[in-house]
Amino acid sequence: MASAVFRLLKRHQSLTANSTPTKYFSRLRHTASTRNLYSRISPLGDPSLSVAPVLDEWVQQGRKVNYFELHRIVRDLRARKRFRHALDVSRFQEQEQVSEWMSAKGLCQFLPGDCAVQLDLIGHVHGLDAAESRFNSLSDEEKSDKVYGALLNCYVREGLVDKSISHMQKMEELGYVSTLTYNDIMCLYMHTGQPEKIPDVMFEMKEKGVSPDSFSYRICMSSYGVRSDLSGVEKVLEKMESQPHISMDWITYAMVANLYIKAGLPDKALVYLGKSEEKVNRDALGYNHVITLYASLGYKDDMMRLWNLEKAKCKKQINRDYITMLGSLVKLGELEETKKLLEEWESSCRCYDFRVPNVLLIGYCQKGLVEQAEETLRDIVKRGKTPIPNSWSILAAGYVDKQKMQEAFECMTEALHVRANNTGWNPKSGLVSNVLNWIGDNGDIEQVEAFVTLMKTVIPVNSKMYHALMKAYIRSGKEVEGLLQSMKEDQIEADEEIDRLRQMQC
Repeated sequence: MASAVFRLLKRHQSLTANSTPTKYFSRLRHTASTRNLYSRISPLGDPSLSVAPVLDEWVQQGRKVNYFELHRIVRDLRARKRFRHALDVSRFQEQEQVSEWMSAKGLCQFLPGDCAVQLDLIGHVHGLDAAESRFNSLSDEEKSDKVYGALLNCYVREGLVDKSISHMQKMEELGYVSTLTYNDIMCLYMHTGQPEKIPDVMFEMKEKGVSPDSFSYRICMSSYGVRSDLSGVEKVLEKMESQPHISMDWITYAMVANLYIKAGLPDKALVYLGKSEEKVNRDALGYNHVITLYASLGYKDDMMRLWNLEKAKCKKQINRDYITMLGSLVKLGELEETKKLLEEWESSCRCYDFRVPNVLLIGYCQKGLVEQAEETLRDIVKRGKTPIPNSWSILAAGYVDKQKMQEAFECMTEALHVRANNTGWNPKSGLVSNVLNWIGDNGDIEQVEAFVTLMKTVIPVNSKMYHALMKAYIRSGKEVEGLLQSMKEDQIEADEEIDRLRQMQC
């Protein structure tokens, strides 16, 4: 439970931390010159693709470059976890990225905050050793409080308690300790399964005159919640509500409601869900989150009420909003309602995002209605839409659960055929193993070879693939010596199953 709450807290923190770039780019799209630059960078989702040529071309075309716009683009890429695209790789990577381009062209000088972001990105992409190396390469003047904080964040992310504490002590000596510093240490203790230490950190920061912020109070409440100390949660909440510098928000009350839901106290949860609703205002993310909590309680009427409020108060519902509502309806087993809502989305969507109908496909499969799920997907295909691989693999998994392996194999084959345009797809290993095992026992050599060849474009070659090939070869009376040689070339060691299959041919 601790790890789940920690993820929830980090997600809440990111909602507020990343609000500026999101709002910025919603406005940015109305500015033609910047929209074009961002629209050229944004589609490059593959981290192996450099954005430097796009930026160079922009300048070569005589277009203006504004440092602050590029700065916000870096922040947006970072918020979207496209760390490689945002990273200055001048000393750590051959490919150029956004930050290096800004420096190399002499268009700006990095500010302390830019240097801190850069250090954090290095930790994300190249690991802790590279981040420490970068930190040590900086002069004392360049090592600002933000840069020290970025390295602390790298230590916290890796769960390194001793290094984090030692680094914080150094920051304290330099006068660099802030609310964010203490928040990082509290996150560290939550992340490493030591929630009982968090109230002491909270006490220490107050003793040293550092004011806790909303996140400080939330993580402290969660530290009590994961230990089932709900009276402790209430005391911290009361203290938070009494602070004049703290503006209470929907995130805090929703988090407390979630703690009561997990504790099996729905009546108390409803009290805080009501308070959370009062603070949502026009925040679609807030509506979505509260909807999921009502779904956890099984309160369909409240879900629908919130959904109607969201549609009335928020200008437009995007795919994320529909995915949330569809998922909540599926959770309650309301598949007919889910189907109607999907049709509503289809009538208004400009770009067909298969993550939306996938929610209904999952709902059907969970109820054992895999044939209905396939009928739904094939109907979408008939309308000229090309599914993503995951749509087909959802059906494949559903058929495996029903032991309909021929259908599972056919759906996995469909998934592999559309994989070319969705290189990020990574099928579940258990699903792949089940299908490989079945086709090895039932498919002919051509079918098995074709399927394995396709699978090799998605996942690294493994022993399961050779198991399937050997079984097909043996059933057909074909020698397996060539396969054994291929295994050696692929550096796949013979296991017990391979030895057993070889003995069958002897």
